[in-house]
Parts: sequence; C-alpha cells; structure tokens
Amino acid sequence: MDIFSKIAAGEIPSYKCAEDKEFYAFLDINPLVKGHTLCIPRREVDYIFDMEDDEIARFEVFAKKVAIAIKAAFPCIKVGQAVLGLEVPHAHIHLVPMQSEKDMIFSNPKQSFSAEEMKETADAIYEQFKKLV
Repeated sequence: MDIFSKIAAGEIPSYKCAEDKEFYAFLDINPLVKGHTLCIPRREVDYIFDMEDDEIARFEVFAKKVAIAIKAAFPCIKVGQAVLGLEVPHAHIHLVPMQSEKDMIFSNPKQSFSAEEMKETADAIYEQFKKLV
C-alpha cells in the first residue's frame, strides 16, 4: 500500500477536505499557497492516464467539486489544476487557489502553516464541499 492509499484509509493522518467512496482530497503538506489540495483515487493507480475512461471522468468531476469548495472557502481568481505525479506513485490532481499564474509554479518556495491553521483550512473546504453533494 502506497503512502496516499494509507492516507485515504486513515492509517496516516491528513487534513481531509473532501471524500466519497472512490476519491479522497486532503491538504498538501508542502503547499504552494493556503488551500493547496490533493485529490486522489482510493484505488491504487500510478499514472492518471492508466485509469479507465469512466473512472477518470468521475475523478475530474470530484476534483471540480473540490475546486468549487476551495474557491468558496478561500476567494481567489481561479483554482488551478496540475497533474505531475513523479514524486508519489499514485495518481493525484493538485488544486491550487490562484491570485496569479505565479501561484502554480511548483519550484516556488513551499509555505508553512500551523497544524491549527491547516485543520481550519481543511474544515472550511470540507464544509463547502458538503454543500455540493
């Protein structure tokens, strides 16, 4: 079981932002900006394009709902989406609240927030997400 599967299973703590039976969203522990969230399938799959067509469609719809929740919780111009996937062998989508395109530069210094602030951020996103399902 990879690290993201352990997070989705609750074996490793995370700051949960959203979930359903197939997918899980949690705050990135090395965020580019406040509210930077990762969406993952619960099923272990390394490469997003190895997912079946119907599964990837559901994954994107889930990510869309999380992005809407992020934007409602933390007003921003847009929520950017990136699929990188080299650092962890589990498909995932980065959702990043953007005030400018510079917020999506992954080589930018990572932000640091207290555990309390991370929990408040995740809870705010999850509250907005629950309104969409």
